[in-house]
Amino acid sequence: MQQGKYRDGRFCDELVSAVVEMIYQFNPSPKPSWITCVPSIRYPNLVPDFAYRLAAALHLPFYRVLSRTDNRPEQKTMANSHQKAHNLDGAFAISEKVLRQPCFLIDDTVDSRWTFTVCAHLLRKAGATAVFPIALADAGK
Repeated sequence: MQQGKYRDGRFCDELVSAVVEMIYQFNPSPKPSWITCVPSIRYPNLVPDFAYRLAAALHLPFYRVLSRTDNRPEQKTMANSHQKAHNLDGAFAISEKVLRQPCFLIDDTVDSRWTFTVCAHLLRKAGATAVFPIALADAGK
């Protein structure tokens, strides 16, 4: 992911194509009908731009339905899973109407997976029937 990150302030088109191919190979069921992403205060346009381009490549709509409630320390600065979970308590909210259909949830990097857990819970609670998380990189690898 590092090589495909921040080329002109965005992820490269080759990374979009690679994720499209991965999704076709994965063939999730039920098939997601829309895409959203994990919001970031530090890089507010990086992941939404990628998610928007991925949605266009998959012929799916992109909706920004999650928002950050405040600025928290990065998850990688937390010492353990408990601290990482506590750091996210109340950090996200649903800001738009959620489609009552399966979706992809996009983030750039996964660390503890708590961010995906919290955001997927919010999406499901708001009506999404299934949430398929996709991270572009694993911080632990």
